[in-house]
Amino acid sequence: MAIEAQDIEALIRAAFPDARITVQGDDGAHFSAEVIDASFKGMNRVQQQRAVYASLKGKMDGPSGALHALALTTKAPE
Repeated sequence: MAIEAQDIEALIRAAFPDARITVQGDDGAHFSAEVIDASFKGMNRVQQQRAVYASLKGKMDGPSGALHALALTTKAPE
């Protein structure tokens, strides 16, 4: 089952409503995303990325996940 960029953005947006979010990719399985959110301030990169992956609600879990790969960039606004 393929997933679309806007679906990924909606999942992330639900967890980070004020974030600047950019999701790219059009093959239904491989995407890149940049998430910039103030809640990341004071968090290291791993903590930030775990928070975003948690917002995907299992869409990347195992071989049956709808999302195969997500290259993720996270940061707090400057």
